[in-house]
Amino acid sequence: MQGERQKVVVAGGGITGLAAAYYLQKEAKEKGMALDVKLIEASHRLGGKIQTITRDGFVIERGPDSFLARKQSASRLAKEAGLEKELVRNTSGKSYVLVRQRLFPMPGGSIMGIPTQIAPFITTGLFSPAGKARAAADFVLPRSTSSNDQSLGAFFRRRLGDEVVDNLIEPLLSGIYAGDIDQLSLMATFPQFYQVEQKYRSLILGMKKSTGTHPKQAANRKSKEGMFLTFKSGLQSLVDALESKLEPGTVLKGHRIESIKKTGRSYTVEMNGGENLQADCMVMAVPHHALCSIFSGWGLFEQFKDMPSTSVATVALAFPEEAIERDIDGTGFVVSRHSDYTITACTWTHKKWPHSTPIGKVLLRCYVGKAGDEAVVDLSDDQIVKVVLDDLNKTMNIKMKPDFVYVTRWKDSMPQYTVGHKERVGLAKKQAQEKLPGIFLAGSSFEGLGVPDCIDQAEEAVRNAVEYLQSNKEKAVHVC
Repeated sequence: MQGERQKVVVAGGGITGLAAAYYLQKEAKEKGMALDVKLIEASHRLGGKIQTITRDGFVIERGPDSFLARKQSASRLAKEAGLEKELVRNTSGKSYVLVRQRLFPMPGGSIMGIPTQIAPFITTGLFSPAGKARAAADFVLPRSTSSNDQSLGAFFRRRLGDEVVDNLIEPLLSGIYAGDIDQLSLMATFPQFYQVEQKYRSLILGMKKSTGTHPKQAANRKSKEGMFLTFKSGLQSLVDALESKLEPGTVLKGHRIESIKKTGRSYTVEMNGGENLQADCMVMAVPHHALCSIFSGWGLFEQFKDMPSTSVATVALAFPEEAIERDIDGTGFVVSRHSDYTITACTWTHKKWPHSTPIGKVLLRCYVGKAGDEAVVDLSDDQIVKVVLDDLNKTMNIKMKPDFVYVTRWKDSMPQYTVGHKERVGLAKKQAQEKLPGIFLAGSSFEGLGVPDCIDQAEEAVRNAVEYLQSNKEKAVHVC
C-alpha cells in the first residue's frame, strides 16, 4: 500500500485552479508524497478571466489589470514563478467621480469612499450641504445592534446617507463587484467596515484611527507608490509561468467535467467525450453554476442555483495622443449610478500603467455592464464602441478614430455575493465535508473575486487536500 500513488483532480483552470495545481505538486515534492495531479479545463487555455494582448508595443488586459499589493499571496506566487523582478506598481495620480455631467476629484483621505479627512470632504462639490450634514450624523449615530448580515447599501446609507453612498461609495464598491450594493452582502465583501463601526461606533473616526497614519504622511506615501501591482508583460505572464512549471501531462484542456460519482472512498470523474478519471481528492475551482451542474444528482449546493452573476464587457481603445483634445490630469474615473452614462468606469491606462503604452500613444480602458443594466454587453462590437465613444466625448473631446479597439465580453462572469452569502458558502463547505469527503471548494464564486483572494482560496484548498490525503494514507497503512 505504501507505494500506491494518490490521485488529485483540480477542476477549473482559472488562477484558482492553476495555483492549486502548482502548490499541490510543490507540497508533494516537499513532503515526499506520491501524488498524481490532473488539472481539467473546459476551454483551450488556462487563466480564466486573466487574458493579456500585446500589440504594437501596447500591453492590454482583457480581464483584471492588477491586484492589491497589500494582499501578499499574489506577490508570493509571482516569486514562486520567477517573476518577482517583472512586478510594477501603478502610478498614483488623481481619480475622479463622474456626477451630474462633471468630473469631481476623489476627496483626499477617503478610503473606499469613507472620509477620514474633514477639509477635503467639506470643500468637495460632490455633495450638497445637506448631503454633507447628513454624513456628519455618523459622528453621533449608535452602532448597528444586529449582528446579522445586511446589504452594503443599507449599512452605508444608515451611517452616511444616500448622497454620499450614491455619489461616491456606490461607484467605487459596485465597480469591484459589478453589482448592486443594495443587494450585496456586507459580511461577504467588506466585513472590516462592520468591525470598525462596532469597535469605534463612528465609521469616519474608526477608519481614521484604524489606518493609523497621519493624513500628511499618508498623502506623501500615496504620492510615491500606488496600491496595485501587475507585470511588465501583463497578468497573463503569471499564468504562462505557472503552467510551464507544472509537471508534464498535468493539464487537460478542452475537457469538461460532466459529473462526479463516488466509488468507495474515491471518485470517478466523467468528462465529455466519455473519458473518465479516478480521484482520491478533488479541488473544485469552477464557477458556482458549473458546481451545481456537476453535482446535480446529489441534491447538494442547491443554495447556489439562484445565485446571480453579472455580465460585463471591457473596451480598450488605442489612440495617438493628439486625438485627445481635452486631456485630464488623472488615472481614471468611476461613474455615479444616477448619471446618464452607459460606461461604469474608465481607466486612462497610459497614465496609470505607463509601461503599457508606447510614447506618443493613449490607451483608454472602459467598462460597461452592471447589475440591472447588462443588455449593453449583448450589442455588437461597433455598437458598444459607439456608446463608449459617445460617453467619453462628454468629458474628453476625442477628435480622431481609435487606431484599434478590443471589446471583450465576460458573460455571467461576476458572481454576486448577495446578503447571506457567507452562510451559504459555509453550508456548502459543510455539505462537502459530510457527504463528499475529499472534495474542496475554491474560487471567485465563494470567498473573494480578486486575484489574491482566489490564490488564498487555492492555498487553503491545498492545505486541506494534503491533510486529507495524508490522513487517508495513514488509515490505509494501518488497515494493511
